[in-house]
Amino acid sequence: MTAASPSTRRLALLLAGLAMFGPFSIDTIFPAFPQLAQRLGVDEVAVQQTVSVYLLFYGLMSLAHGPLSDAWGRKRVILGGLVVFVGASVGCALSTDLTTLLMFRALQGLSAGVGMIVGRAVIRDLYHGHDAQRLMSQVSMIFGIAPAIAPIIGGWILLSGAGWPLIFWFLVVFSLLLLVATARFLPETHPVAARTPLSPRGLVRDYLRIGSNPRFMRLALAGSINFGGIFLYIASAPMFVMQHLRLGEGGFAWLFIPTIGGMTAGSFLSGRMAGRTTPTRQVSIGFICCAVSAVLNIAYVATAPQLALPWAVLPIFIGGLGMALIFPILALAVLDMYPHQRGLASSLQAFLQLMVSTLVAGLVSPLLSHSPLQLALGQAAFFAVGFVFWYWEHRRERDQEALRVAAGGPP
Repeated sequence: MTAASPSTRRLALLLAGLAMFGPFSIDTIFPAFPQLAQRLGVDEVAVQQTVSVYLLFYGLMSLAHGPLSDAWGRKRVILGGLVVFVGASVGCALSTDLTTLLMFRALQGLSAGVGMIVGRAVIRDLYHGHDAQRLMSQVSMIFGIAPAIAPIIGGWILLSGAGWPLIFWFLVVFSLLLLVATARFLPETHPVAARTPLSPRGLVRDYLRIGSNPRFMRLALAGSINFGGIFLYIASAPMFVMQHLRLGEGGFAWLFIPTIGGMTAGSFLSGRMAGRTTPTRQVSIGFICCAVSAVLNIAYVATAPQLALPWAVLPIFIGGLGMALIFPILALAVLDMYPHQRGLASSLQAFLQLMVSTLVAGLVSPLLSHSPLQLALGQAAFFAVGFVFWYWEHRRERDQEALRVAAGGPP
């Protein structure tokens, strides 16, 4: 297949849709936090557990999705995850107390990551080099719509007079459509001859081997921590939108559209840059955008007496653009390190990213979200630490190349 063929465009749409129901599960319920607290008889801090529990189990199960797909095939594992997600969403919609809701949110988390994690392995199974970067960028560009429209959909559902359970019924319908589309259109990209046996002992050994690889960890943490700077604002959306921007339940679009707009623009540029600039240069440009975003953000919130649109979200747009330039390069570099265990490598990469996101949602956001300046400083810190890991790896590779040239080897 070529990067412009109809089947490739259809595959990009399908893989993006499979990745979407993960963020849909988080972002659609943000506008419903006050109603959930009232209807379930708890405070909004307790309602925040619906995100933390989801992310925790999402992260834990992300370690299994990839190895399962390495052993049983990509398509079968994705279909199984979708079936579980449909059942979990029905359970959430029918929940009448917080404990039951948290139980089904955990089940959602266990299944929601299958599309994104296994989907990355599907891309690398089918494509190489610049074609893989283009498809990864196309998927990221389409997928980027989800966090932007999810809270808008949740807000519209609530503004229509429907209760919070209808948000989960929406997820049921969406995941059923994906189930049908996957069964019909997704090819099996991991043939039986290439599959690896699944054993708990071998799985632990492989994770320890990959997790102890310094190059893998530097690349994976560079991307995961950099994304943490963007996710800090996503996790802090209720406080940022309703208190700092002083908007209502329908105002989440003012945060999410610029955020995801930047990510979509960055993904588009990444696809256009494939084959025209080196991966190293593209990542460097991405981190420059993140640095500009951080400086503008801190300067604005430190001097503005009251946050105002669009200036309060413009730096977030620039940061999202930079992050989207960085992510495809680092994700593919990680997968290329283990061509026979791409599912497992994708799982560990996703696990690290979700652990960072869980830390942000459960600890960093509650500590910083009460202050716009502290949010801006927190975002800058995530961007800076991500850059340190990237520069560490880039400098190591550059030094090794210099040694090869000095020894008379190829550059």
